[in-house]
Amino acid sequence: MAGPPDAGFFEALDTLMRQAPHFFVNAPLVLDVEHAADLGEKAEFVKLVHQLRARKLFAVGIQGATPEQGNAAFGAGLITLQGGREASLERGAARAAPAELKAVTSVEPAATLLITEPVRSGQRIFADRGDLIVMAPVSSGAELIAHGNIHIYGPLRGRALAGVNGDRTARIFCQNLEAELIAIAGLYRTSDDLGPALRQTRIQAFLKDDTLCVEPLK
Repeated sequence: MAGPPDAGFFEALDTLMRQAPHFFVNAPLVLDVEHAADLGEKAEFVKLVHQLRARKLFAVGIQGATPEQGNAAFGAGLITLQGGREASLERGAARAAPAELKAVTSVEPAATLLITEPVRSGQRIFADRGDLIVMAPVSSGAELIAHGNIHIYGPLRGRALAGVNGDRTARIFCQNLEAELIAIAGLYRTSDDLGPALRQTRIQAFLKDDTLCVEPLK
């Protein structure tokens, strides 16, 4: 695939899903765009995310991206990863997804990751087996990612993505909201969407139906 996904891509994807109908549903997907040099506009990534979500597929990030693709994907609520783990399909199903569509899964027991040092710009913290607790500030340009809940006991100026394995019950708790982006199970809000009333306040974020709600924490 050299550019945005076309009808052939989605036809192949639908065929794969019929072969393994439950494998990708609600799993976090990482899109490999290394060979999609012409895929680079924010609107193209937004459209792709919506088309995947219509199939109950939750794209959370991209890999193999150029800096320009990373910036465009961020505008669509996707994170940029340096690599991914490819999961094998059920016996008898196709072994590779079309257009390098990959599922990130984990069968390890849940665990909590505790961070006590400040998270600097450019750092990415990934709690791949449970909740993430950060006891220090999170700088602009930093990323917090968790399969479960995220708790930040300090200013959040970067990005926080909870429930990236599709857990719609996950929540984000923050003592001082100044975030660039927050997301739960693929639904996200950027700093422009959060509004001044929530800035620098204690909040919790959660999903209600298909809406990402952000409320003051009492």
